[in-house]
Amino acid sequence: MADAHYACMSAAHRPSRRAFLGGAALGAAGVFGAGGLSAASAAGRLTKAQKRVLVIFLAGGSSQLETWDPKPGTDTGGPFRAIPTSVPGVHVSELLPHTAKRMHRLALVRGVNTAEDEHGRGATIMLTGRRPEAGIEYPHIGAVAAKLLGGESQELPGHIHVLPGGGGGFSKQDAAFLGPRFAAVSLGNGQPPQNVLRPGGLTDDADARREALRKRLDDRFAASRKSAATEAYAESFDQAERVFRRAEVFAADQEPSALADRYGRHDFGRHLLLARRLLEAGVPFVRVTHSNFDTHHENFDFHLEQVGEFDRPFATLFDDLADRGMLDSTLVVVMSEFGRTPRINHLYGRDHWSKAWSVALGGCGIKGGAVVGKTNANGTAVTDREVNGGHLFHTYLRAVGLNPAKNFYPNDRPVPVADPKAAAIDEVLA
Repeated sequence: MADAHYACMSAAHRPSRRAFLGGAALGAAGVFGAGGLSAASAAGRLTKAQKRVLVIFLAGGSSQLETWDPKPGTDTGGPFRAIPTSVPGVHVSELLPHTAKRMHRLALVRGVNTAEDEHGRGATIMLTGRRPEAGIEYPHIGAVAAKLLGGESQELPGHIHVLPGGGGGFSKQDAAFLGPRFAAVSLGNGQPPQNVLRPGGLTDDADARREALRKRLDDRFAASRKSAATEAYAESFDQAERVFRRAEVFAADQEPSALADRYGRHDFGRHLLLARRLLEAGVPFVRVTHSNFDTHHENFDFHLEQVGEFDRPFATLFDDLADRGMLDSTLVVVMSEFGRTPRINHLYGRDHWSKAWSVALGGCGIKGGAVVGKTNANGTAVTDREVNGGHLFHTYLRAVGLNPAKNFYPNDRPVPVADPKAAAIDEVLA
């Protein structure tokens, strides 16, 4: 979930430095285990055919009425106009003028009904494609992408979450039965996890001697008490060393100044530029969180600021991916945990609303300009092609060439990669 406290007083899950360090003994090797390129030279051989996924998570629940499905002139529409886009007949909120010009590269799913108005459960549905169930946790889309699009012997993490603010570290929950190898590395404020990079005062020779001692002690311990946990713990050190050798990937300040200006010098712009660097370096899945959209009061002022901050960097990202030949192999998804109520409350805010809202996606495997689903005149209900988180999850997998009908086999038990009760939204697939 997002690194934010919400106006409704619920707290998002925030991986901390302590969680990152404490989780190492349980498999922080998995933090750096899979999903990136196997070596720096492999990064140089990255082909345009390699599939990647970028999720932009508008934490707190962005308003569909102030973004993808405006209803101007109605009792729920609010003060903003709808503007035409590069797709004839398709309009979006006037808060998205730059994105509107790239609508031919995007598809809109306007009939989402996830039927869950609580932050944590809503995020779970959107990130796993399933409703929470007792007795089993399902892996997030990032872990699935890291496993199925990445590999087992790669250098950079395969599942990276760029968070606003400080913190960061390792989430043990989001990979579920896929294991910590595919769990997210969270980069607080876009910075690499603390205590991964070598201290400046430690020489190469001293570090080599220290590592040699550690390996001898690990081998001695493993000779009598080897387990999956000890293997994961030992591997974490080897993986961290390899990440250290690729530290330049995290240095978004190395980008040309003019490009950085186009993304924006604010946090979200920097984080989106970092995401592009990570994807280009071979990381198969990156999530960037932008918060806070939980606008129970002053919804319109908050969205004027937040969507305004989102719009130009997002449009720049699409141009940048296209310029680098990456757009056809990079799926980009903009989601929240739910939308906002059509009804405007007494604080000029919108509350949680999962019954009729929108998701945008584009790039790899997506039919640009498609609009699927429809809500009624004031946005209170889906009237055509209703879908849920399961349908979206199937769609993401199909877009990058994966088969959602296949199984994982935790403990030799078949578990479908995606909810078998749902299917992909074919109308948005190229």
